[in-house]
Amino acid sequence: MISNENWVHVPVGIDAEWLVTRADCRSVLVVVHTVTSGRALLDVVELIETDPRVQLVFTHQPGAFSGGVAEFLHQMGGVVMPWHQAVRERFDLALAAAYSGLPDLHAPAMVVSHGASFGKHVSPVGEGVLLADPPVYGLDAQRLTRDGRLVVSALALSHHSQLDVLRRQCPDGLRVAVVAGDPCFDRLVASEPHRREYRAALNVEDDQALVVVTSTWGRHGLFGQHGDVLARLMSELPPERFRVAALLHPAVWACHGRRQVKAWLRECLDAGLMLFEPQDDWRPAIVASDHVFGDHGSVTVYAAAIGRPVLCVDRPSGFVTAGGSPHELVGHTAPAWDPDLPLAEQLGTEPAVRPEEVAKLVTSCPGRADGVLRKIMYKLIGIAEPGRHRLARPVPAPTRWRAR
Repeated sequence: MISNENWVHVPVGIDAEWLVTRADCRSVLVVVHTVTSGRALLDVVELIETDPRVQLVFTHQPGAFSGGVAEFLHQMGGVVMPWHQAVRERFDLALAAAYSGLPDLHAPAMVVSHGASFGKHVSPVGEGVLLADPPVYGLDAQRLTRDGRLVVSALALSHHSQLDVLRRQCPDGLRVAVVAGDPCFDRLVASEPHRREYRAALNVEDDQALVVVTSTWGRHGLFGQHGDVLARLMSELPPERFRVAALLHPAVWACHGRRQVKAWLRECLDAGLMLFEPQDDWRPAIVASDHVFGDHGSVTVYAAAIGRPVLCVDRPSGFVTAGGSPHELVGHTAPAWDPDLPLAEQLGTEPAVRPEEVAKLVTSCPGRADGVLRKIMYKLIGIAEPGRHRLARPVPAPTRWRAR
């Protein structure tokens, strides 16, 4: 039985036209599956939300990593519609960075990646299950189709090479695929001139080096395999010369809970660790960093793509990273951590991976993602694209650490 307890009556619905202040707006549903996908979508919705002809509505499609999404949506301040209502309304466009639930919506859907490229294989379904040729996540027929029909009207790709993967895995997807580039990478590049501002906001002195530790979710991530690394860094690196920040994938927090994650890291926090929480934008930390210690996750890829020296916790398995992806390049080219050596000796001052080589695999349209994505959305909505497109904007400086 479906409850109407949280039913939203405006700005869309049967009687909404009599209640709203601004009428005749095209409605855009932003489908947030996880905090990670929601943060990726923010870069996209900012391209259309200032248009007075457009009304955004957010919804949460529940899943395994739903923890933190309600808080994330509340913090954004938009109209939030319960999922059971969203599937009963009509929208002019739906935006998502994952696929679950899209076939149930009454709207043309555009999907963007929620990380760097489509660079990872689909996770095995059970213990010991390994496929000879595992599909690349997000470009596979299992997610792009239902009952033989495409569930998306536009699939935004970051790189031309993904067309070849799509041709192999889901040929029908080529009809809706558009190579748009990577808006996250473009914003990182635009943020580079603000590096000093970010470092000041994080209380990093000019004579200090900022070491950023980044971990993706799951047992194969840095935090899952080597949970003692942060404690080692805090004990081995002199605090007068180094600051350490940790970026844990939002799925880590969603799975284990905020209290538990902080409890596991309590001694590190007492020693001065800067722990970015899921609602924090991680990009200022990467731009401000001097060294990045990471795994096969997207944040490590982005760090290498803008020229930060990267130390990898280990070599990623071919069953995790897709061949030809930036994840594979970084994972097999950057120096690998040796647990038997002092960490300070392994932090390189120059990138071992050429950033331009990584960037070439991250995006085929550097600096142009916003313009392409904007054009796709307005075409699907069915109204003329207004005005002149602006350049990618730098990300705001963090504020949580300034008072300290």
